[in-house]
This record gives sequence, structure tokens and C-alpha cells, in this order.
Amino acid sequence: MSATKDHTLAAAGLIFTYAMIIGFTDNYVKVIAAEAGLWQFHFTRTFIAMILLGMLAVAFGLRLRPVNLRAVVARSSIHGAAMVIYFGALAFLPVALVAAGLFTAPIFVLLISRFAYGHAIGPVRIIAVAVGFLGVILVLGPEAMSGASLAALLPVIAGAMYAMGNIATREWCPEESAETLLAGFFVALGVIGAVGMAALALWPIAVPIGTDGFLQRGAVWASGEFYFWTFVQAAGSLLGVGMMIRAYQITDASRASVLEYMILPASAFWSYLIWGETLTPLAVFGMVLIVAAGSMIALRAKAQEG
Repeated sequence: MSATKDHTLAAAGLIFTYAMIIGFTDNYVKVIAAEAGLWQFHFTRTFIAMILLGMLAVAFGLRLRPVNLRAVVARSSIHGAAMVIYFGALAFLPVALVAAGLFTAPIFVLLISRFAYGHAIGPVRIIAVAVGFLGVILVLGPEAMSGASLAALLPVIAGAMYAMGNIATREWCPEESAETLLAGFFVALGVIGAVGMAALALWPIAVPIGTDGFLQRGAVWASGEFYFWTFVQAAGSLLGVGMMIRAYQITDASRASVLEYMILPASAFWSYLIWGETLTPLAVFGMVLIVAAGSMIALRAKAQEG
């Protein structure tokens, strides 16, 4: 029992570090968005990440070639689309709010599993879905309830697609290594970025100044600041995901999934420290409800395994 406790504490440390890294790097997407576009960011980030991942593969003998190419491409495309939406939302909304929307994914996992794969869900999980949905409404605020702003709904859309990618990980890619899926994820983002830049080069549109032009902006001659923060993003993602994978290896997955919600307060902490952004008491309560919903789902799964 003591060994298990030690492993769980070690996993908590890894996930806490992961949350602090991602919470920090994602806050600087605003800096990137002020100068360059979403599509150039993803293409450049993938280029840097694949160089770093390739170096790690050579150094540690990692195998990046997929077992089932079609499944990896499909899964990577879904996750890639989710992350494009996620990073697009970061230019307009506080990181904590975007993270809260993305972490509705466990709720969507239940819904998709039930209606797409026919898995039964009990009353506890139904309550968890209701609690989580209420939390989303409270976090996103009046804009989401009135439907007046698409930007306020983007994080939830990202969460739904992220959930689809998580289901695809289990259903389609059971034989793939974590580094293979990580490589597929970055390649998908790079391809999406290249397509976006090409489309905007062929059909240019008016681009608002600063962060408001993040989605509409094509390729630009970027400064060193852009490349620095994009490198930080790429390196931070590789390091953070590596820590998350290790955490899932040394403790029970149900515990790790609950611990993963630490990214919510971590994002809020960095947003406050760097930009002075604060959340309303209602939004904080909504984040608590989202965490509670995810915890209910994970703990219920653990109880059913036991």
C-alpha cells in the first residue's frame, strides 16, 4: 500500500508540473497572436516540435512509425482540429476559461460513448453530465447562455472534439505508442497550419490589427519574439505531455485523470500573475462544478473496476 501511495504522489508531482508548464506557455499565445497568425503558429510549432521529437527518438530509441496509419491519421486529425479551435480561442478569452471549456471533454466522452458506441451510463454519470454542463454555463457566462458570441462557445466545441479524439485513442489506436500518437498530433497541426497559410495566400482577406487578426492572418515575416515563444510552446508541449504519459504509467488512470484537472487553477494562477486577469466568483464556482463532474466520472469508473 505504501508503494502505491508513493507512486500516486509522484504522479501528482508530474501532473502538477505539467499543468504549470502548459498554463504558463498557453498564456503567451496572446503575444504570438499579436504578431502572427494561428496557421503560421501551428506550422512553425510543428516544425520545431518534430525536430525536438526526432532528436529524442534517436537519443532514446523511440519508435515513431504507426502500426495502423489510417487510425493514427484519423485520430490525429480530430485532436488537431480540437487544438486549432483551442488555440484560436486563446487569442480572445482568458486561458482559464478556455481550459475550462476544453476540460468538458470527459462529459462529452460519456455522451459520445453512449450514443455512438451504445455504452450504458448510470444515474451517477448522468448527474455528472448535468453538473458539468451547469459549470460550463457559469464559466462561460452570459455570452454562452445568450448565444451572442461564437468565441464564448469555441472552448466547448474544442472539448467535444478532444473527447472524440480520446475515444479514438482507445477504440482505434490501442497498439500505438505514446510517442507515435504525439508525433501524429503535431503533424496534423502542421498540415492544418500549412493549408491555412496557403488558403489565405490564395484568397487574402482583411486582417484586423493585433490579436483580433489571429485567425485571419496569413504568413508574415515574424520577429525573434514570435520564434522564441513558439519554441517555448513546442518544447513545453513535448515536456508536459511526456510528464503526463509518465504519470499515467506509474499510477492508476482514474487517479491520474482526476489529477489532470489541476491545469484549471494553474491556468488561472498564471493568467492572474502575468496579465492580472481575474475570474468572477460565478466563474470560479463554475470551474469547481466542472472539476466535480470530472471527478465523479473518474471515481465512478474506479468503483466499477473494483
